[in-house]
Amino acid sequence: MSTYIYGIVAGPHPDLPDGTGGIGTPPLPVRMVRCGQLAALVSDVPEDLRPGRRDLEAHHRVLFEAGAPGAVLPLRFGSLAPDDEAVRTVLARRYGHYTERLHALDSRVEYNVKASHNERAVLHQVLGENPELRAMVEANQLLGGGSHEQKLDLGEKVAATVRAREASDADHVRRALEPTTEAVCAGPEGPGWLTDLSFLVHRDSAGGFLCAVDELRADQPHLDLRVRGPLPPYSFVDPGAVAGPEEPAG
Repeated sequence: MSTYIYGIVAGPHPDLPDGTGGIGTPPLPVRMVRCGQLAALVSDVPEDLRPGRRDLEAHHRVLFEAGAPGAVLPLRFGSLAPDDEAVRTVLARRYGHYTERLHALDSRVEYNVKASHNERAVLHQVLGENPELRAMVEANQLLGGGSHEQKLDLGEKVAATVRAREASDADHVRRALEPTTEAVCAGPEGPGWLTDLSFLVHRDSAGGFLCAVDELRADQPHLDLRVRGPLPPYSFVDPGAVAGPEEPAG
């Protein structure tokens, strides 16, 4: 049976409490595969493994429980190996790398911040800051909305101004929050967000980071900020920890 890997911890990390359950229905028991001063948190693989909410939450829960007493190097959902011995082999082969990463991430957590515009608020702000654009809107209103060409021209100018504001606001979010963190990682671009950033934060500094988020909300009310965390520091696992198809994958 294949082995599912949740993450890697450094010894002397205590064993998990008896009955700690992982993915699967019912939850499969989580065990530790040790190699020197490293250990991998693993379980068997359920036959119907897929990224459903129940198993995703179980994956995160195991990592949080393991991270309470010490550092944990989180692997992403779906990391598999042929068996426990294959996991032990990879731990031995990459012993120095995993040890360094665990030291670097000790007492650190990740906060993910996604920012978007409140459309009504940002439009009001854009018009307030751009007299030429505001004059075009007022002129069109006096003409009952203006001609088709005028409406098209106005719409293109407003859209271009808002796009420029999205870029400047994305940069502002990063500059406002980065000083309270140790590292930042940009997520992939996608529809719906003007920026998607993950921040590495020391546990002792989490209060300062969240205060900075609150100050940003108060200072920039046209921004909608969605904050997730604290999370295991997935985004800051060095790419060198990523394994091949027959090894734990980060």
